[in-house]
Amino acid sequence: MLTVALPKGELLKNSIRLFQSVGLDFSAFLDSGTRQLQILDASGQAKGLLVRGQDVPVYVEYGQAQLGIIGYDVLREKKPQVAHLVDLQFGYCRMSVAVKASSAYKSPLDLPPHGRVASKYVNCAREYFHSLDLPIEIVPLSGSVELGPITGMSEAIVDIVSTGRTLRENGLIEITTLYESTARLIGHPLSYRLNTGNMHQFVEKMRQEAALTAV
Repeated sequence: MLTVALPKGELLKNSIRLFQSVGLDFSAFLDSGTRQLQILDASGQAKGLLVRGQDVPVYVEYGQAQLGIIGYDVLREKKPQVAHLVDLQFGYCRMSVAVKASSAYKSPLDLPPHGRVASKYVNCAREYFHSLDLPIEIVPLSGSVELGPITGMSEAIVDIVSTGRTLRENGLIEITTLYESTARLIGHPLSYRLNTGNMHQFVEKMRQEAALTAV
């Protein structure tokens, strides 16, 4: 049987809608009254796991799920050993460097050497500033990274931005974009080669759906 890892949070509704379009129904996860973390698809073809977004690639990499949906930002940060199968064209956001709007920093190269940058995405942040040959101390935070510049703990942040509203409301502005991110369909490499649970059929259907969305 095919097992699918679905991400809690903002990507969940569109992920469930996508799987419904290819004949797999995990909509029970949207029932506010349920606390189930594992359900069977109504057709009996697949099992769904509801997991924290950061954990989706872990379940897929270790083979507990054959397919999963997660943002490209997580894949860039974690670099899991999974097959990147389809850009699903939803869940758009971008990884950006942001600073206080009142600061003198207009680009990342304006940041002082050995200055501090707060981020949940420490690997992406470190790689980016290394590519600029700019020595920066990365301050790891797990939430509310906007407080870094506000409190003076850091000169800047590296974080995911969608609408930019949170930055604006906290007096921050973007000064550059590292990359853009969308939801991606990932697979367990060996399971994909073996076509476990008829994976190829579902992947191809989702690829077609994504292509229609992109038009």
